[in-house]
Formats: sequence, structure tokens, C-alpha cells
Amino acid sequence: MDFLTLFAIYVAVVITCMFLVCKYSGQPQSPFNTLLNYLFKVVASFTPQWLQRLSQRTLHRLFHQRSNLFIYVHILLEGAVYAEFTYEVFGFCRDMDTTLTSLSVPYVLLVVKTFIFYLCIKTDPGTVTKKKVSSQLHIYPYDRRLFHPGVSCPTCQLVKPARSKHCRVCDRCVQRFDHHCIWVNNCIGAQNSRYFLLYLFSLCAMAGAISLLTGDMLLHAVLRSGLLRASYIDEYGQQQPAGPLFVVQHLFLTFPRVIFMLGFLVFLFFVLGGYALFHAYLALVNQTSNEWYKSRGHVCQHCHPTAAADHLCSPVPDHSKRYYYSRGLLRNLREIFFPLKGVQKKGN
Repeated sequence: MDFLTLFAIYVAVVITCMFLVCKYSGQPQSPFNTLLNYLFKVVASFTPQWLQRLSQRTLHRLFHQRSNLFIYVHILLEGAVYAEFTYEVFGFCRDMDTTLTSLSVPYVLLVVKTFIFYLCIKTDPGTVTKKKVSSQLHIYPYDRRLFHPGVSCPTCQLVKPARSKHCRVCDRCVQRFDHHCIWVNNCIGAQNSRYFLLYLFSLCAMAGAISLLTGDMLLHAVLRSGLLRASYIDEYGQQQPAGPLFVVQHLFLTFPRVIFMLGFLVFLFFVLGGYALFHAYLALVNQTSNEWYKSRGHVCQHCHPTAAADHLCSPVPDHSKRYYYSRGLLRNLREIFFPLKGVQKKGN
């Protein structure tokens, strides 16, 4: 199998993975779950019991208990990208007379992103406690569709304020709960949603800046080498002009680590970019990920006794009711960056 065939397969697999992740993200029943369940059954048939118990405990600790592992993985991947960029791309760009101002942009973004990342990790998302619950109950009104008055959390033994949810990973109820993010080892709630949104956009900016500088380096490398005017002898002994595919193959062989770093960053940019735009959209309409999933008719784990008999949160039939907490674009954004306090009472 030649290089171009492998490269085509690689691109097809990456695009397919991106499509599947976007299509089935957040769905309780998907081909991913079916495939994983099938693989687990096949592997379990010839795996010792002790190894199965060990793997189950490991997976439970990783995805159902708080762990700093993904923070370390995040830092490791980030360090590998910046090490490669500094080792190969930075010096080549300096030889091309790229300004230090342009080359410093990724490092400035790294400092900014690291600070926001720290705030996202350390900021309390808005834990519902016995001392705060009385004031938190008055922050948002109950819409009586997704959130109902008088519902208590069976774990925390507290009345749940509107828009709150109990996080099984952190074992606490969180005000204006969005989701639990394993990459920051923290819930995303009322008090740190702004940091999470800025964190996503700073990551996209980092990936985009390094990708642009790396792409510029590779373009200059091709122009300086004269590959576009070169020719080669094919397997039949015929002289052929070097086309785009030949240039791509040459770059892979000359800068293999740089090319794979660039591919990883481009993939990351589009995935994170889509995720960041999704959360920006939620901020503009004053909705959380938890509310978005519930409004699509997903199963609610704590339905009110007066809800439908099948224990499904009733679907929201019209646009205006779906965005019950929206108060206009500017007020919605202000609520994200300046969260409502418990002492304030928000009218219906």
C-alpha cells in the first residue's frame, strides 16, 4: 500500500470520526454505545474475572469519580505541541524573517489560556449548600416544565433551586448546572461558565495561531525548495511533473512530526470550535447543556411526581417556551459574565 493510499485512508477516518462525534454527541443510544457494549462482551468472554473487575474499577474512577488524570493529559498534549512548535517551526520561521510579534502570539495565548484554565478548575461552580439554598431558591423562577418547585435532592437532602442539578461525579448539587467537564475536573455552573467559555475560545485561538504559523512555514519550505517546478521519474521510467500530491508526500517525509502536529491542531480547532460556538449559542439564549438535552426529550433522572407517566420531561413545543430563561442577548451575556447573586430576586 503506497503513501497516498494510506494518507487518503487517514483523512477519511478523521473526517468520519468528526462526523460521527458531531451527529451522535449526547445521545443515550448511539452506534458508539452499541459497539462498545459488543466489544466488552467479546473481551469479557476470554478475560479473567480479576482483570475485568480491575478494568471496571479503573473506568469507574476515571469517568465517575473526580480525578486529575485528564488535567495531566491536557498539560502533556499541550507541552508536546509547544515543544514541537518551538523546536522545529519557530527556528524555521525566524529564518523566513517572520516577526517576533507574530511568533509570540501562541505563547501569549498559552499564558492567557493557562490562567483561565486555572480559574475554571479552582472556581466553585455554584454549590448548593444549606447556608446558601434559601437565597439560591430565589435566583430563578421554576418553569414547571423542566424544573418544578418542591423537588428535593435525595442525596443532598436539600430543595433543588431552579436550573440546578446533582452531579454524581462531584456528589453535590450545582446552581445553573451545565455539565461536568473531566478536562478541568470540575462542574460547569453559574460561577465558572464564563471561564469555561473563555477557555474554549482561548484553546481554539491557540490551535489556530500555531496552525497558521506552521502552514506558513510549510508553504515557504515548498516555495524555497522549488518543488512546484520540479519533476520526478515514475516507476515506468517516465519523467513526471511534481504535482500537489507529490508535494504533500515530500512534506510528510521531510517534516513528519510537524505534519502530524498540524493535522492534530486542525482537527482540534474544528472540534473545539464547534463546541465553543455551541456554548456561545447557549449563552446567547440563556440555556445550559443540561437544559438543552432535556428540552430535546431526553430522560430526566429526577422528574417531578406530576410529570408524564413515562417519566420523560415533556418536550417543549414552541420556540418561546424552550428559551424560558432568555432575557435578551445583552442581559443573557451579562448573566454569564456577571452571575446573579443569591440576594437578588429575578422576576418572572
